[in-house]
Amino acid sequence: MTARKSGSRLETEIERSRSEGQWDKIPELVRQLSAKLISNDDLGNLLLGEAKLQQYLKENPIKQGASPRGPRPQLVEVRKHLTAALDRGNLKPDYMQEASMLMAKLSYVEGDYSEAFNQYGKVTLDELALVGAPVYRLSMIAEAYATKGLCLEKVPAASPSLSNYNVDKDQEVITCYEKSGDIALLYLQEVEKALSARLQNHSPKPGPVAQEQELGYFLETGLQRAHVIHFKNGNLTQGVGRFREILRAVETRTTQNLRMTIAKQLAEILLRGMCEQSYWSSLEDPPSKSHLDDPLLRQGAPYLKDYALSRRPRVYSGENLFCPQENTEEALLLLLISESMANRDAVLSRIPEHNSDRIISLQSASVVYDLLTIALGRRGQYEMLSECLERAMKFAFEEFHLWYQLALSLMAAGTSARAVKVLKECIRLKPDDPTIPLLAVKLCIGALHWLEEGECFAKMVVDMGEKASEFRAKGYLAIGLVYSLKATDASLRGMQEEYQKKALGAFQRAQSLSPTDHLAAFYLALELAVSRQIPEALGYVRQALQLQGDDVHSLHLLALLLSAQKHYHDALNIIEMALSEYPENFILLFTKVKLETLCQGPEEALLTCKHMLQIWKSCYNLTNPSDSGRGSSLLDRAIADRRTLNAMTLPDFSDPETGSLWHWLLLAIGVFRSLSHRPLPTPSSTPPQPKADLPLHPPKPAGGYHAFCDHSLQRQSNNSNAPLHHPPPCSVHATSMAASRVEQALSEVASSMQSSAPKQGPLHPWMTLAQIWLHAAEVYIGMGKPPEATACTQEAANLFPMSHNVLFTRGQVAELRGNVDEAKRWYEEALSISPTHVKTMQRLGLILHQLQRYSLAEKILRDAVQVNSTAHDVWNSLGEVLQAQGHGGAATECFLTALELEASSPILPFTIIPRQL
Repeated sequence: MTARKSGSRLETEIERSRSEGQWDKIPELVRQLSAKLISNDDLGNLLLGEAKLQQYLKENPIKQGASPRGPRPQLVEVRKHLTAALDRGNLKPDYMQEASMLMAKLSYVEGDYSEAFNQYGKVTLDELALVGAPVYRLSMIAEAYATKGLCLEKVPAASPSLSNYNVDKDQEVITCYEKSGDIALLYLQEVEKALSARLQNHSPKPGPVAQEQELGYFLETGLQRAHVIHFKNGNLTQGVGRFREILRAVETRTTQNLRMTIAKQLAEILLRGMCEQSYWSSLEDPPSKSHLDDPLLRQGAPYLKDYALSRRPRVYSGENLFCPQENTEEALLLLLISESMANRDAVLSRIPEHNSDRIISLQSASVVYDLLTIALGRRGQYEMLSECLERAMKFAFEEFHLWYQLALSLMAAGTSARAVKVLKECIRLKPDDPTIPLLAVKLCIGALHWLEEGECFAKMVVDMGEKASEFRAKGYLAIGLVYSLKATDASLRGMQEEYQKKALGAFQRAQSLSPTDHLAAFYLALELAVSRQIPEALGYVRQALQLQGDDVHSLHLLALLLSAQKHYHDALNIIEMALSEYPENFILLFTKVKLETLCQGPEEALLTCKHMLQIWKSCYNLTNPSDSGRGSSLLDRAIADRRTLNAMTLPDFSDPETGSLWHWLLLAIGVFRSLSHRPLPTPSSTPPQPKADLPLHPPKPAGGYHAFCDHSLQRQSNNSNAPLHHPPPCSVHATSMAASRVEQALSEVASSMQSSAPKQGPLHPWMTLAQIWLHAAEVYIGMGKPPEATACTQEAANLFPMSHNVLFTRGQVAELRGNVDEAKRWYEEALSISPTHVKTMQRLGLILHQLQRYSLAEKILRDAVQVNSTAHDVWNSLGEVLQAQGHGGAATECFLTALELEASSPILPFTIIPRQL
């Protein structure tokens, strides 16, 4: 009885050692078994042969893709043990099967594939029981299927070993590997389950931890080879299906690295090899036919999975589990999981001993982040991408690629200030690359308006000399843009002229270095136009169009130059030609509204405004969250309404809900519905009032976009109804930018106090929509229709209630109604938000002139001239005030200046064209 209990204990210990791969303990356990029990020599030979074979493979691992080396002296003793165990035939049937599988494995290791295959013929692998089998036997069966698959691949089809093999070879090979992979996953799950149970029971001999356990060549082959053959045969659907099966299995610590590798490979296939139409759910079986599969690579009949294991690995299941619905979603899920694993297992130590591990860890993480860039970039989720790349900064010490990816993602996400800081680090890591400082210049002269920093970055490119090669011209172009913007911001006339001269010199230098670059000729023409050298500007803009005939900004500049020469019909033709190529360009459409008002009458201008509403709806497709159940929105009604605007007018609005931010959609229903009740009058002799001056490039202290107009429209109107220009104003932009930030904050506060839901998403679409409404209001003001102008202004006010542009337009409407006191109040409120808004200053000056407050009117108009010395309507108003005060000489000089400036003033200021790289 004691011997039986001792033998049972030894057998349990042997079984556990075999399951956990503790082969160094087997010889001692075999000696104990032989001493306590009789007739165990055959079992001892089996165990010793297995232990020595496994120890040999541990010390001399077979690498993936390599062939076994042939017979080795160390394996002679292994064959001796296994032969002795098999020849006597005293083993139990289960042990005989194990001995045969080990002999086949030994033959494969020695390179005798036919012998190995014949050995498997003695063991019917499909009949081996999985239910109730010891854990170690699961590993042996999995390795046996993998080894059989390897033999099938290596043994020629004409070999006698395969003479009676009727099944398609590839089908059988894939089936062997898939069975091996499934049983291997089951084995690893059972090992981890046993280890966890033993640790919970505080076993005195817990054995090795699972992290020390390695898959080994055969188990790894079984897990990885099936999908490789599927892809090699052009069967992408089955390969993806196999990936999913492995990933759905309950994870073990041993398979974590394998799962991360498979997740990355599957994500790459989903992103690069599969479209949304060919995607199928991860819970469904792969389709039998798919256009993803390559018929040229497919060999034999399509693979059909026709086997069923009596015991399969556990898979994740439960309620409310997330299931991706399309390929990008699944790829993103896989990559986020891989990123989490890469960050968890990161090797950050810089000591030499860990250098190779750190490089492997970095390369693995870089692949994940590159694929994340593809996946998130497709969806425009740059903010999320930048957050992911920020987590990668733990890998990024002296690693240019990750820093550069982060900088680009921050640029795309609109986080320009942070992007510039990251680009500085990229410049430090790669100082000879001219493209990096050029990117920094692009940000500095764009949204940030950091002109000093932009000049430093541009000089870095120029100072590289010949190293910058073709980018040197871009460096001079960047310096020219910086000087041009500095001229716009300068407070003194002398400084303006100096910066303009430097800008022209830089643009000329850029053109000499790159005579085929249309941008150099274009910006040279733009700077000459700003300096009111119209004939010279026309020459250079024609040169730019010869180099790039479809450049939208060159066409726009040509139209503005023609309008400055009072060729309005020619300018309108140019705009219409440009719109045929760029039909959704709002800045061209705004210019078209101005020109149509002068050339074709306000009715055509209103039709263009309606067209802009339709384009806005199709471009942004934004919905009104508070409009459910209350009727159609304005834009839907505008698109559906086929009536001409000649038979429509706008009503006055006294609805108490007009203060609601989102009520503009409901208000607009009445706008277009009531257009059918009142005919439009003939064009008024008084030209339409202009829109507000909206600075394009605010200076560094303000650090942000204007709160009202988008990047390309912010200088939309620094002019009066007749064209006026905006080259050298005084230091207006710092104040204007600060004012715009104040008005944005006030608008947000005012909107938050209203009853409807706030605007959602970025501000750019809503700023564009507000511009459209203000242009429509401007047209109605020119037609002398205050009710309609009030309605359009209210639409813009619902979006940005504290915008100085909206307040200025309210003042114009009040003037049109003859309510001077109300107009004065609106203008004063606008100036309280933007103290240097030239149009408001000019209109307020005229009102003060009407009220005979000449000194204050003169003071305000002189300030306006100081802000923008080329505003001819301001000079004219100042002349009227001086004349009323009896200063005839000074008034005459003002009138002459106004006439001279008006002769070269475009329909809209030249500076509405963005100056950017």
